[in-house]
Amino acid sequence: MKFLSSRATAFAALTLSGALVLSACAGDSDGDGGGGGGDGDVAITMLPKNLGNPYFDTSTAGAKKAADEIGASLEEVGPQEATPESQVQYINTAAQQGVDALIVSANDPTAICDALNEARDAGTSVVTFDSDTEADCRDLFVNQATAEGIAKVQLQLISEQVGGSGEIAILSASANATNQNAWIELMKKELDSNPDYSGLKLVDIVYGDDEDQKSFDETAALLQSHPNLKGIISPTTVGIAAAARYLSDSAKKGKVALTGLGTPNQMREYVKNGTVKAFALWNPEDLGYLATYAANALASGEIDGQPGDTFKAGKLGEYTVEDDGSVLLGDPFVFNADNIDDFDF
Repeated sequence: MKFLSSRATAFAALTLSGALVLSACAGDSDGDGGGGGGDGDVAITMLPKNLGNPYFDTSTAGAKKAADEIGASLEEVGPQEATPESQVQYINTAAQQGVDALIVSANDPTAICDALNEARDAGTSVVTFDSDTEADCRDLFVNQATAEGIAKVQLQLISEQVGGSGEIAILSASANATNQNAWIELMKKELDSNPDYSGLKLVDIVYGDDEDQKSFDETAALLQSHPNLKGIISPTTVGIAAAARYLSDSAKKGKVALTGLGTPNQMREYVKNGTVKAFALWNPEDLGYLATYAANALASGEIDGQPGDTFKAGKLGEYTVEDDGSVLLGDPFVFNADNIDDFDF
C-alpha cells in the first residue's frame, strides 16, 4: 500500500483538530458544510464501543462538527464497558425514540445484530464505523482503512524496530472485537507467508478489553511470561498507551519495542522519551465526521447504501460506496518523532 510520506500530504489527509468536546444533542448551524442534504430535521445517535475512551472522544468531536455543518442533531450515548450486551439497550432506546440514523462501533459482529435490525425495521438507518457488524445488520460501514493495510503497516513497523527477528506479542482490545480480530488474523497470515517476516515469532496474544489498567497489567504479564520478548504490537489506542506507560517506567524501556495504533496526543510523551519509535493510525476525528455525513445521506434519502452511490462529506470531499457496502476513509499514517508535533488529536 502507498503511505502518506510528506508533511503537506499528511496535513491534507489528517485534519488538525482543536480541543476535544464530547457532543450531546449538538447541531443548530444553518450551514451545510459543502454537501450532505441535511435540512435540520435529521436526528442522529452516536454509539461508540464505550464512553471515556480518548479515541471515541475524538471521533465524536468530528461527528459533532459534521452535524453542526449539516444542521442535524447528534447525541452521543454509550456504556462504560466495551461489551455487546451493554450496547443493545442503547440501540433499542434509539429505535424507540425514532431517531433517523444510528452510528455504532460494534463490540461484536453478530451479538448486536438483532437489535440493529429491529431498529432498521423501525425506520432507523444504521451506519457502523471503526468496528463493523455482519453486512446484513447495517446499511453502511465507514471503514477507517483497509484491514490489509492496517495489518501490514503494524508488521512493517515492528519488524523495523526489532531488526527483523525475535519474539513478538500482540496486546489487543476485547477478544470479540471485530476489527481487532480481522487485523490479527491478517498479521498472522502475513507472518506465515511473507519471507520478510521469517525471523519474527508470534508467541502470545493477550486482551486488555480496552481498559487502561487491564492493558497495563497484561503488558506486565507478557514481559514476565516471555523474558526474551523483543516487541509488542497493540492495535488499540487504549492498549498502546497503557503498554507505553508501563514500558516507560520499566527496565525494558528501549529494549522491548512497542508499536500499533495510537493517537498523537496519547503517544507524544512516549515518542519523545524514547519508549516508542513509531506507530500508526488514521484520524478518528475525520472518521466520525465522515460517518455522520454518511448517516445523514442515508437518512435524508440522498443514498441507499448501494454500491456506486456517491455523496459529499464536507471538507473531505466526495465518497463512493464500495461493493461490500463500505466507504473507505483512506490509508493509515505513520507517526514518529519527526512529525508528531504537527498533529493535535
